Amino acid sequence: MSCQKIMPPRLRKFALTAHVTTTVGWRGAVVVFLALAVVGLTSQDAQTVRGAYLVMEPAAWLVLVPLAFASLLTGVVQSLGTTWGLFRHYWVLFKLLITVFATIVLLMYMETFRLMAGVAADPSADLGVVRNASPGLHATLALLVLLVATVLAMYKPRGMTPYGHEQPTTSQR
Repeated sequence: MSCQKIMPPRLRKFALTAHVTTTVGWRGAVVVFLALAVVGLTSQDAQTVRGAYLVMEPAAWLVLVPLAFASLLTGVVQSLGTTWGLFRHYWVLFKLLITVFATIVLLMYMETFRLMAGVAADPSADLGVVRNASPGLHATLALLVLLVATVLAMYKPRGMTPYGHEQPTTSQR
C-alpha cells in the first residue's frame, strides 16, 4: 500500500487555484517580456529603447523568477497531494521536467538581462548595440514550452511510469 496522503477537498482546491494562478501569471509575465522585447527592437525613440532593456532585469527578478518558483512549488504540492502523484504519470513527470528546465534557463538568462541593462544604461552606447533580439527569442520559446505544459495539464495523456504501475490505485487502497 502507498503511504501517499490525499489532501482534503478544500485544501486541494486551494492548492490547484494557487498553481493555476501562478502558472498563468508566469505565462502572462512572459508575454509582457515579449512586448518589451518588441518595443526595444522597433521603437525609434532612444529613451524608450533603453528603458525597455533597463526594466527587464529588475522586472525579471521581481516577477518572472518568483512566478517560476511558485509555479514549480505549487505544482509539486498539487501532485503530491492528489492521486496523480509526482512520478506516477508521464504527463505529470514531463510537466515537472518542463517547469524545472524553464526555471533553470530563466535563472541562467538573468546574467543576460544584467548585461543588456548595463549596455542600455550607457548613454554613449549606440542604439544598434543596445537593441538585442535575444529577449524576444527567449520569450517566444518560453511561451511555447509553457504552452506544452498547459496542453499536458489539460489533456492528461495516458501512460503510467514504471513507478506508477507499482503503486495501488485509489480503488485498491
